[in-house]
Amino acid sequence: MNIQRRKTRTCTVGNVKIGSDHPVAIQTMTMAKSEDAKAVIAEIKTIEDSACDIIRISIPTLDAAKNIPEIKASTEMPIVADIHFDPRLAIAALDYGADKIRINPGNFYDRSYLEKVIKLAKEKGAAIRIGVNAGSLEKDLWEKHGAPTADALAESALRWVDFVEALDFKNFVVSIKSERVQVMIAAYKKFVEADNDVPLHLGVTHAGSPIPGTVKNSMGIGALLMQGIGDTVRASITDSIEKEVEVCKNILKAIGLYDKEADVIACPTCGRLEVDLEKMLAEVEAALKPIKRPIRVAVMGCVVNAVGEAKESDYGIASGKKAGALFYKGELFKANVPEANLVNELLELIQEKEQIKL
Repeated sequence: MNIQRRKTRTCTVGNVKIGSDHPVAIQTMTMAKSEDAKAVIAEIKTIEDSACDIIRISIPTLDAAKNIPEIKASTEMPIVADIHFDPRLAIAALDYGADKIRINPGNFYDRSYLEKVIKLAKEKGAAIRIGVNAGSLEKDLWEKHGAPTADALAESALRWVDFVEALDFKNFVVSIKSERVQVMIAAYKKFVEADNDVPLHLGVTHAGSPIPGTVKNSMGIGALLMQGIGDTVRASITDSIEKEVEVCKNILKAIGLYDKEADVIACPTCGRLEVDLEKMLAEVEAALKPIKRPIRVAVMGCVVNAVGEAKESDYGIASGKKAGALFYKGELFKANVPEANLVNELLELIQEKEQIKL
Protein backbone atom coordinates (compact mmCIF):
# COMPACT_ATOMS: atom_id res chain seq x y z
CA MET A 1 0.00 0.00 0.00
CA ASN A 2 1.44 3.34 -1.07
CA ILE A 3 0.35 6.30 1.03
CA GLN A 4 -0.65 9.32 -1.06
CA ARG A 5 0.68 12.23 0.96
CA ARG A 6 -1.18 15.52 1.09
CA LYS A 7 0.55 18.03 -1.18
CA THR A 8 2.42 20.59 0.91
CA ARG A 9 5.01 23.22 0.16
CA THR A 10 8.59 22.94 1.37
CA CYS A 11 9.76 24.47 4.64
CA THR A 12 13.56 24.67 4.93
CA VAL A 13 15.07 24.12 8.38
CA GLY A 14 18.84 24.31 8.18
CA ASN A 15 19.91 21.33 6.07
CA VAL A 16 16.52 19.57 6.37
CA LYS A 17 13.52 20.13 4.14
CA ILE A 18 9.99 19.50 5.40
CA GLY A 19 7.08 18.93 3.03
CA SER A 20 5.42 16.34 0.83
CA ASP A 21 8.34 16.24 -1.62
CA HIS A 22 10.63 15.05 1.19
CA PRO A 23 10.72 12.17 3.71
CA VAL A 24 8.76 12.68 6.93
CA ALA A 25 11.28 14.25 9.32
CA ILE A 26 11.75 12.97 12.89
CA GLN A 27 12.20 15.41 15.76
CA THR A 28 12.79 15.32 19.49
CA MET A 29 13.49 17.82 22.27
CA THR A 30 16.33 17.88 24.76
CA MET A 31 15.62 17.71 28.48
CA ALA A 32 18.82 19.37 29.73
CA LYS A 33 18.68 23.04 30.66
CA SER A 34 19.87 25.08 27.70
CA GLU A 35 21.77 27.44 30.02
CA ASP A 36 24.18 24.48 30.32
CA ALA A 37 25.48 24.08 26.77
CA LYS A 38 27.69 21.11 27.60
CA ALA A 39 24.77 19.16 29.07
CA VAL A 40 22.63 19.83 25.99
CA ILE A 41 25.47 18.84 23.66
CA ALA A 42 26.04 15.61 25.61
CA GLU A 43 22.35 14.77 25.29
CA ILE A 44 22.34 15.47 21.56
CA LYS A 45 25.32 13.14 21.13
CA THR A 46 23.16 10.25 22.36
CA ILE A 47 21.03 10.52 19.21
CA GLU A 48 23.66 11.69 16.74
CA ASP A 49 23.61 8.36 14.88
CA SER A 50 19.88 7.76 15.26
CA ALA A 51 16.98 8.45 12.91
CA CYS A 52 16.53 11.95 14.33
CA ASP A 53 16.58 14.78 11.78
CA ILE A 54 15.88 17.89 13.86
CA ILE A 55 16.54 18.75 17.51
CA ARG A 56 14.60 21.26 19.62
CA ILE A 57 15.94 22.99 22.71
CA SER A 58 14.12 25.13 25.27
CA ILE A 59 15.00 28.83 25.40
CA PRO A 60 13.45 30.22 28.59
CA THR A 61 16.18 32.83 29.22
CA LEU A 62 18.63 35.06 27.38
CA ASP A 63 21.51 32.98 28.80
CA ALA A 64 20.01 29.94 27.07
CA ALA A 65 19.76 31.84 23.77
CA LYS A 66 23.42 32.83 24.02
CA ASN A 67 24.38 29.12 23.95
CA ILE A 68 22.75 28.48 20.57
CA PRO A 69 25.98 29.03 18.55
CA GLU A 70 27.95 26.56 20.68
CA ILE A 71 25.16 23.97 20.51
CA LYS A 72 24.76 24.43 16.75
CA ALA A 73 28.48 23.93 16.20
CA SER A 74 28.31 20.53 17.92
CA THR A 75 25.88 18.85 15.52
CA GLU A 76 24.79 18.71 11.90
CA MET A 77 21.13 18.54 12.94
CA PRO A 78 19.21 21.82 12.69
CA ILE A 79 18.48 23.51 16.02
CA VAL A 80 14.96 24.65 16.86
CA ALA A 81 14.54 27.20 19.67
CA ASP A 82 11.40 26.61 21.75
CA ILE A 83 9.95 29.95 22.83
CA HIS A 84 7.02 30.80 25.10
CA PHE A 85 5.55 34.04 26.48
CA ASP A 86 8.41 36.42 25.64
CA PRO A 87 8.87 37.28 21.94
CA ARG A 88 12.13 39.03 22.80
CA LEU A 89 13.61 35.58 23.37
CA ALA A 90 12.49 34.60 19.87
CA ILE A 91 14.36 37.59 18.48
CA ALA A 92 17.44 36.70 20.53
CA ALA A 93 17.30 33.06 19.37
CA LEU A 94 17.15 34.16 15.73
CA ASP A 95 20.01 36.61 16.25
CA TYR A 96 22.09 33.81 17.78
CA GLY A 97 21.48 31.58 14.76
CA ALA A 98 18.58 29.24 15.51
CA ASP A 99 17.56 27.40 12.34
CA LYS A 100 13.93 27.52 13.40
CA ILE A 101 11.87 28.85 16.27
CA ARG A 102 8.79 27.24 17.77
CA ILE A 103 6.29 29.80 18.97
CA ASN A 104 2.85 29.43 20.51
CA PRO A 105 0.89 32.52 19.45
CA GLY A 106 -1.66 31.71 22.14
CA ASN A 107 0.80 32.90 24.78
CA PHE A 108 2.33 35.76 22.77
CA TYR A 109 0.20 38.73 23.71
CA ASP A 110 1.91 41.54 21.77
CA ARG A 111 1.17 41.13 18.06
CA SER A 112 3.50 43.97 17.10
CA TYR A 113 6.40 42.02 18.61
CA LEU A 114 5.22 38.89 16.83
CA GLU A 115 5.41 40.79 13.55
CA LYS A 116 9.02 41.69 14.37
CA VAL A 117 9.80 38.01 15.01
CA ILE A 118 8.34 36.93 11.68
CA LYS A 119 10.12 39.67 9.74
CA LEU A 120 13.44 38.79 11.39
CA ALA A 121 12.98 35.09 10.61
CA LYS A 122 12.49 36.04 6.97
CA GLU A 123 15.67 38.15 7.01
CA LYS A 124 17.67 35.33 8.62
CA GLY A 125 16.30 32.58 6.36
CA ALA A 126 15.01 30.77 9.44
CA ALA A 127 11.85 28.71 9.76
CA ILE A 128 8.99 28.99 12.25
CA ARG A 129 6.63 26.44 13.77
CA ILE A 130 3.28 27.85 14.79
CA GLY A 131 2.48 25.57 17.70
CA VAL A 132 -1.21 25.63 18.58
CA ASN A 133 -1.86 23.72 21.81
CA ALA A 134 -5.00 22.78 23.73
CA GLY A 135 -3.34 24.02 26.91
CA SER A 136 -2.99 27.59 25.67
CA LEU A 137 -5.98 28.26 23.45
CA GLU A 138 -6.78 31.95 22.97
CA LYS A 139 -9.38 33.34 25.37
CA ASP A 140 -11.86 34.39 22.67
CA LEU A 141 -11.83 30.92 21.10
CA TRP A 142 -12.28 29.26 24.49
CA GLU A 143 -15.30 31.46 25.13
CA LYS A 144 -16.70 30.78 21.66
CA HIS A 145 -16.30 26.98 21.75
CA GLY A 146 -16.44 26.36 25.52
CA ALA A 147 -13.32 24.15 25.49
CA PRO A 148 -10.25 23.39 23.36
CA THR A 149 -12.29 21.39 20.86
CA ALA A 150 -11.08 20.27 17.46
CA ASP A 151 -13.00 23.16 15.88
CA ALA A 152 -11.41 25.66 18.26
CA LEU A 153 -7.88 24.37 17.69
CA ALA A 154 -8.26 24.31 13.91
CA GLU A 155 -9.72 27.82 13.93
CA SER A 156 -6.76 29.05 15.99
CA ALA A 157 -4.27 27.47 13.60
CA LEU A 158 -5.97 28.90 10.51
CA ARG A 159 -6.14 32.32 12.14
CA TRP A 160 -2.38 32.34 12.69
CA VAL A 161 -1.66 31.04 9.21
CA ASP A 162 -3.53 34.05 7.82
CA PHE A 163 -1.61 36.37 10.15
CA VAL A 164 1.80 35.02 9.16
CA GLU A 165 1.11 34.78 5.44
CA ALA A 166 -0.18 38.38 5.44
CA LEU A 167 3.40 39.32 6.33
CA ASP A 168 4.60 37.49 3.20
CA PHE A 169 6.26 34.69 5.19
CA LYS A 170 5.80 31.09 4.10
CA ASN A 171 8.75 29.17 5.56
CA PHE A 172 6.71 27.76 8.41
CA VAL A 173 4.93 24.65 9.63
CA VAL A 174 1.92 24.26 11.89
CA SER A 175 1.21 21.88 14.76
CA ILE A 176 -2.19 21.44 16.42
CA LYS A 177 -1.71 19.43 19.59
CA SER A 178 -3.99 17.98 22.23
CA GLU A 179 -3.43 15.26 24.81
CA ARG A 180 -6.70 13.70 23.61
CA VAL A 181 -5.98 11.61 20.54
CA GLN A 182 -9.43 11.94 18.98
CA VAL A 183 -9.39 15.73 19.34
CA MET A 184 -5.88 15.92 17.89
CA ILE A 185 -6.83 13.84 14.84
CA ALA A 186 -10.04 15.78 14.23
CA ALA A 187 -8.29 19.15 14.56
CA TYR A 188 -5.66 18.32 11.96
CA LYS A 189 -8.32 17.00 9.58
CA LYS A 190 -10.38 20.18 9.95
CA PHE A 191 -7.26 22.25 9.24
CA VAL A 192 -6.59 20.24 6.08
CA GLU A 193 -10.20 20.68 4.93
CA ALA A 194 -9.50 24.42 4.67
CA ASP A 195 -7.50 23.59 1.52
CA ASN A 196 -4.01 24.93 2.11
CA ASP A 197 -0.50 23.62 1.48
CA VAL A 198 1.03 24.36 4.89
CA PRO A 199 3.34 21.54 6.10
CA LEU A 200 2.18 19.89 9.32
CA HIS A 201 4.11 18.82 12.41
CA LEU A 202 2.29 15.93 14.14
CA GLY A 203 2.28 14.92 17.78
CA VAL A 204 0.14 14.22 20.85
CA THR A 205 1.08 16.68 23.58
CA HIS A 206 2.12 15.49 27.08
CA ALA A 207 1.10 11.93 26.20
CA GLY A 208 2.51 10.39 29.38
CA SER A 209 4.79 7.56 30.47
CA PRO A 210 6.39 5.16 27.96
CA ILE A 211 3.59 2.67 27.30
CA PRO A 212 0.54 4.99 27.20
CA GLY A 213 2.65 7.72 25.58
CA THR A 214 3.80 5.38 22.84
CA VAL A 215 0.27 4.11 22.24
CA LYS A 216 -1.27 7.59 22.10
CA ASN A 217 1.36 8.89 19.69
CA SER A 218 1.19 5.78 17.54
CA MET A 219 -2.59 6.11 17.26
CA GLY A 220 -2.65 9.85 16.65
CA ILE A 221 0.40 10.23 14.42
CA GLY A 222 -0.17 6.92 12.66
CA ALA A 223 -3.85 7.57 11.90
CA LEU A 224 -3.04 10.89 10.24
CA LEU A 225 -0.02 9.62 8.33
CA MET A 226 -2.10 6.76 6.95
CA GLN A 227 -4.38 9.42 5.47
CA GLY A 228 -1.41 11.23 3.95
CA ILE A 229 -1.44 14.01 6.54
CA GLY A 230 1.83 15.03 8.19
CA ASP A 231 5.33 16.08 7.20
CA THR A 232 7.33 15.93 10.43
CA VAL A 233 6.70 14.15 13.74
CA ARG A 234 7.63 14.13 17.41
CA ALA A 235 6.43 11.58 19.96
CA SER A 236 6.15 13.43 23.27
CA ILE A 237 6.62 10.84 26.00
CA THR A 238 8.02 10.99 29.51
CA ASP A 239 11.22 9.15 28.68
CA SER A 240 14.62 9.71 27.09
CA ILE A 241 15.02 11.43 23.75
CA GLU A 242 16.41 8.17 22.37
CA LYS A 243 13.07 6.50 23.14
CA GLU A 244 11.15 9.34 21.49
CA VAL A 245 13.16 8.94 18.30
CA GLU A 246 12.70 5.16 18.34
CA VAL A 247 8.93 5.53 18.69
CA CYS A 248 8.76 7.96 15.76
CA LYS A 249 10.97 5.78 13.61
CA ASN A 250 8.91 2.68 14.28
CA ILE A 251 5.63 4.49 13.56
CA LEU A 252 7.01 5.53 10.18
CA LYS A 253 8.51 2.11 9.51
CA ALA A 254 5.25 0.33 10.34
CA ILE A 255 3.43 2.18 7.57
CA GLY A 256 6.20 2.16 4.99
CA LEU A 257 7.48 5.72 5.44
CA TYR A 258 10.93 4.83 6.79
CA ASP A 259 13.27 2.65 4.75
CA LYS A 260 16.72 3.15 6.28
CA GLU A 261 16.96 -0.03 8.35
CA ALA A 262 15.95 -3.68 8.45
CA ASP A 263 12.46 -4.62 9.61
CA VAL A 264 12.74 -7.58 11.99
CA ILE A 265 9.53 -9.37 12.90
CA ALA A 266 9.06 -12.14 15.47
CA CYS A 267 6.24 -14.17 16.95
CA PRO A 268 5.01 -13.36 20.48
CA THR A 269 5.97 -16.88 21.71
CA CYS A 270 3.71 -19.44 23.36
CA GLY A 271 3.84 -22.90 24.94
CA ARG A 272 4.87 -24.49 21.63
CA LEU A 273 8.24 -22.75 21.68
CA GLU A 274 11.21 -25.13 21.51
CA VAL A 275 14.06 -22.60 21.07
CA ASP A 276 15.34 -19.58 22.97
CA LEU A 277 13.62 -17.09 20.69
CA GLU A 278 14.20 -13.97 22.79
CA LYS A 279 17.95 -14.55 22.73
CA MET A 280 17.92 -15.23 18.99
CA LEU A 281 15.83 -12.14 18.29
CA ALA A 282 18.12 -9.88 20.33
CA GLU A 283 21.17 -11.23 18.49
CA VAL A 284 19.59 -10.70 15.08
CA GLU A 285 18.41 -7.16 15.87
CA ALA A 286 21.81 -6.15 17.21
CA ALA A 287 23.66 -7.63 14.25
CA LEU A 288 21.42 -5.93 11.67
CA LYS A 289 21.83 -2.38 13.02
CA PRO A 290 24.43 -1.46 10.35
CA ILE A 291 21.97 -2.26 7.55
CA LYS A 292 20.47 0.92 6.11
CA ARG A 293 17.99 -0.63 3.70
CA PRO A 294 14.45 -2.00 4.16
CA ILE A 295 15.04 -5.74 4.15
CA ARG A 296 12.47 -7.82 6.05
CA VAL A 297 13.71 -10.54 8.39
CA ALA A 298 11.43 -13.01 10.22
CA VAL A 299 12.54 -14.72 13.43
CA MET A 300 9.79 -17.23 14.15
CA GLY A 301 9.53 -19.68 17.03
CA CYS A 302 7.34 -22.58 15.93
CA VAL A 303 5.68 -24.23 12.95
CA VAL A 304 2.23 -22.62 13.35
CA ASN A 305 3.06 -19.40 11.47
CA ALA A 306 6.79 -19.77 10.98
CA VAL A 307 6.88 -21.06 7.43
CA GLY A 308 4.25 -18.62 6.16
CA GLU A 309 5.83 -15.57 7.78
CA ALA A 310 9.35 -16.60 6.82
CA LYS A 311 8.26 -17.08 3.24
CA GLU A 312 6.74 -13.57 3.20
CA SER A 313 10.06 -12.05 4.26
CA ASP A 314 13.34 -11.51 2.45
CA TYR A 315 15.08 -13.71 5.01
CA GLY A 316 13.66 -15.90 7.72
CA ILE A 317 14.16 -18.47 10.43
CA ALA A 318 11.43 -21.05 10.97
CA SER A 319 12.24 -22.81 14.23
CA GLY A 320 11.31 -26.28 15.44
CA LYS A 321 12.47 -28.59 18.21
CA LYS A 322 16.10 -27.54 18.83
CA ALA A 323 16.51 -26.88 15.10
CA GLY A 324 15.01 -24.88 12.28
CA ALA A 325 15.10 -23.84 8.65
CA LEU A 326 16.38 -20.84 6.72
CA PHE A 327 14.28 -19.12 4.07
CA TYR A 328 15.36 -16.70 1.37
CA LYS A 329 12.94 -14.73 -0.83
CA GLY A 330 10.04 -17.03 -0.03
CA GLU A 331 11.86 -20.30 -0.69
CA LEU A 332 13.39 -22.87 1.63
CA PHE A 333 17.13 -22.24 1.62
CA LYS A 334 18.33 -24.80 4.17
CA ALA A 335 16.55 -27.27 6.48
CA ASN A 336 17.50 -28.92 9.78
CA VAL A 337 19.84 -26.19 10.99
CA PRO A 338 20.76 -26.77 14.67
CA GLU A 339 19.45 -24.13 17.06
CA ALA A 340 23.01 -23.14 18.00
CA ASN A 341 23.79 -22.30 14.37
CA LEU A 342 20.54 -20.66 13.26
CA VAL A 343 21.45 -17.04 13.93
CA ASN A 344 24.98 -17.30 12.53
CA GLU A 345 23.80 -19.01 9.37
CA LEU A 346 21.01 -16.45 8.93
CA LEU A 347 23.52 -13.60 9.25
CA GLU A 348 25.94 -15.29 6.86
CA LEU A 349 23.13 -15.62 4.32
CA ILE A 350 22.21 -11.94 4.69
CA GLN A 351 25.85 -10.87 4.32
CA GLU A 352 26.25 -12.95 1.19
CA LYS A 353 23.07 -11.80 -0.53
CA GLU A 354 23.20 -8.14 0.55
CA GLN A 355 26.95 -7.82 -0.03
CA ILE A 356 27.47 -6.30 3.39
CA LYS A 357 29.74 -7.00 6.36
CA LEU A 358 27.96 -7.43 9.69
